[in-house]
Amino acid sequence: MSSETPENAFPEPSDGAAILAEIEATGARLAAARAEISKRIIGQQAVVDMTLAAILSGGHVLVVGAPGLAKTRLVETLGLVLGLDSNRVQFTPDLMPADILGAEVLEEGQDGRRAFRFIEGPIFCQLLMADEINRASPRTQSALLQAMQEKHVTVAGQRRDLTPPFHVLATQNPIEQEGTYPLPEAQLDRFLLQVDIGYPTVDAERAIVLATTGVEDAEAKPVFDAASLMAAQKLVRRMPVGESVVSAILDLVRSGRPGEPGAPEAVDRHVAWGPGPRAAQALMLAVRAKALMEGRLAPSVADVAALAGPALKHRMALTFAAKAEGARLEALIDDLVAGACGGEAGLAKAG
Repeated sequence: MSSETPENAFPEPSDGAAILAEIEATGARLAAARAEISKRIIGQQAVVDMTLAAILSGGHVLVVGAPGLAKTRLVETLGLVLGLDSNRVQFTPDLMPADILGAEVLEEGQDGRRAFRFIEGPIFCQLLMADEINRASPRTQSALLQAMQEKHVTVAGQRRDLTPPFHVLATQNPIEQEGTYPLPEAQLDRFLLQVDIGYPTVDAERAIVLATTGVEDAEAKPVFDAASLMAAQKLVRRMPVGESVVSAILDLVRSGRPGEPGAPEAVDRHVAWGPGPRAAQALMLAVRAKALMEGRLAPSVADVAALAGPALKHRMALTFAAKAEGARLEALIDDLVAGACGGEAGLAKAG
C-alpha cells in the first residue's frame, strides 16, 4: 500500500468543483449499490458498509463470523453488484499453493512436440473469497501474500499479473479453532479491515427466514463495472482530509504502540505488538470511503472513531499475561479512541 502524500491528501482548490461533482455522482451510484446488496443481505448493513468501504479503498477484508451468517452470499452479491469476476476457494489443510495460483502442465501437440502450458488457478479473478483461510497451512497462506500486496503472482519464475481491480475477502470461523493455523502478523497486516459479523436481531432474522425460504430468491442487479469501480477508488484518494482527521489518525495509531512516547500505561503493560504505518494508511483511505458512501465531501473525526476497531484489532495483540488478567483488546481500543478522538468517539459509538 503506497503512502499518502500531502498532494493527494489535500487537493488543490482548483480541483474542488470537479471533485464535488464526482463525489455527488459516485455517492448516488453507491447508494444504488447498497440498495441492491440489501435485497440479498438482510440485517447486516454495518458489515456491508465496512466491506464496501474497504473495496472502495482498494483493500482486502478479513471477515470473522460463525457459520451461516451469509459470508459467502455477501461475496457473491458484491461480485454481481460491483461487476467483478469472482471465485471462491475453500481452504483446507491439504490445499497446496498450486491449487490457488495455478500450475504449468506438459502437453504434447499433434505434431508430437511437447510444451508447457500454464493453467490459471482461481486467484485469477477480481474478487476472491478465501473461505476459512486459517484452515490452510502457512505455506499455502503465504501464496496469497504476493498477490494481495503486489497484484501479481510468480509461477515457475514468470510474473503473471492479476486483472485489476483485485480484492480478497477472507473468512475465519471464530468457533472451531482445532486444526487451524493462525494467520501470521505479516498477512494480517495486508487486510485493510477486519469485519466481525454477529448474529442478526430478531426482526432481521424474521425477515431473513421469510425472504430465503420462498419459491424465489431475491436478485440483485449490477450497478458498477470494473472501470467505474476503479474510478471510484481513485476518487477516494483525491478526497480532501482535514488536519484534525489526520491528527486523530496519527494520535490513535501511535498510541497503540508499546514503548511509544505518550502511549498509555495500559498499552506498555498489555500490548505485545502494535499497529504499524499500514494502520494509519488504512484509516486514511477508509474514512474517505465512508464519507463518500454517506454523501459527504470530507471525512470527520467521528469516522476515525467508527473505523478504529476494524482497522486496528487485527494489527494488535495482547501479551499472554494480559490475557490471563482478563484484558480485552476491544476495550483497550475503545480507550485509545476516546483519547485520540475525544467527544467524537461517543458520537460514533452511538451512531
